[in-house]
Amino acid sequence: MSSSQPEPWVSLKDIKKNFAEANPGLKQKEAVEEANRCLYCYDAPCITACPTGIDIPTFIKGIATDNLKGSARTIMESNPVGASCSRVCPTEELCEGACVLNDASSPIMIGDLQRYATDWAIKNEQQLFQREKHTSSSVAIIGGGPAGLSAARELARFGHEVTIFEAEEKAGGLNAHGIVSFRLPKDIVEWEVQQVKQLGVRIKTGVEVGKDIDAHLIMEMFDAVILAIGMANVPKLGIKGEELNGVYDAIDFVKETKTRPLTKHLAGKRVAVIGAGNTAIDAATCSVRLGAENVKIVYRRTQKEMTAYPFEFEFAKQDGVEFQWLSSPSEITAGKDGNVNGLKVKPMKLIQSMNDKRMAPVPIEGAEDTLDVDIVIRAIGQSRHSSLIEAFSIDHDNGVITVDPETLATSKENVYAIGDSIFGKGQGEAMVVSAAEQGKQAAVSVHKALTEKNVHLA
Repeated sequence: MSSSQPEPWVSLKDIKKNFAEANPGLKQKEAVEEANRCLYCYDAPCITACPTGIDIPTFIKGIATDNLKGSARTIMESNPVGASCSRVCPTEELCEGACVLNDASSPIMIGDLQRYATDWAIKNEQQLFQREKHTSSSVAIIGGGPAGLSAARELARFGHEVTIFEAEEKAGGLNAHGIVSFRLPKDIVEWEVQQVKQLGVRIKTGVEVGKDIDAHLIMEMFDAVILAIGMANVPKLGIKGEELNGVYDAIDFVKETKTRPLTKHLAGKRVAVIGAGNTAIDAATCSVRLGAENVKIVYRRTQKEMTAYPFEFEFAKQDGVEFQWLSSPSEITAGKDGNVNGLKVKPMKLIQSMNDKRMAPVPIEGAEDTLDVDIVIRAIGQSRHSSLIEAFSIDHDNGVITVDPETLATSKENVYAIGDSIFGKGQGEAMVVSAAEQGKQAAVSVHKALTEKNVHLA
């Protein structure tokens, strides 16, 4: 850009408006009409399709009969992060995908109805559950994301003393820091955290286990420990130029838009996002909303192999994000000022893989292409908290914690693991709703073990 040209500019007011929630949600009349479309199936396939087993016909009936508190309670009973999931679940693949009306007309808008009921509870400051019992057992949960909050909520309702250790300054995990606010506003997550805190759960934020407190000390202090540690930062690409100004970690990039004032803008910037998962989509759509002139997602495979949800892909296209398939980054280049000015990419082809269900990308002969970009954002997955896992002396496979599939117990007595830390190597599903279900499952396992232990000691 010539120095004689004016610097591109976007107003802070416009940026803030861009980060307002994209989907306005259903109005009362719309929600009631949609609820009345439901057939209230006796053997509802939508319930089976929901990883947390929400009684969907019952909560929809609550909306139709103006029992919104009952509706919200039904949702949150099964899914402690049901308000968040109403916005981020791939409902077209889960509950809505199983709706019997798919063949006749269109499926019930289950996600939107779930949001309508939980939004009512949030707006009316409802505390949906109360703690009724108290035991002498104590449980530590490492990580305050969806899995950890779910486990904490259930354990507190069982009557146990629960403490969450959260490294970030606020609990909520991925929902609070890693999903863009125009899809999942902060106040939704904060309400879910508050639902847990009001049951007597202690949440110690800004405490990094393994650094601020020793893992062995936690195992000595508590009767049981649940690891809900999630994932770490985005790994390096392993190419020349990653140290340049203008190269970002996608998780940190999105997190900044949720935890700091929206003062940064990318007006006139050209952005390349490396990767094609949900986080890559979030980084790309964030860049658009920060005023970027052009945003490309660069992926070494094709659309068929991308891991982003279909609705995320459509959302990005509507935002004007471009997609460059079968391209692998080989070098990030800089201008005289030391800032990023280009991304070299190699053409790729796909071959059958022995170790992955997806086709494997390999380079093909051909000239490298250089993309004119000012910003490069890495979104190629996340690394594991291997050192923390080893601090608890539990078995793992390259950072994927080994657990009993029924109880979610690890190789260490009284230590359990849930969420992203057990995803991979054929284990688990990397969805918020799956993390919530694992939290419930682990809570039941811990409660059963502690109850049996107390009976034996009595």
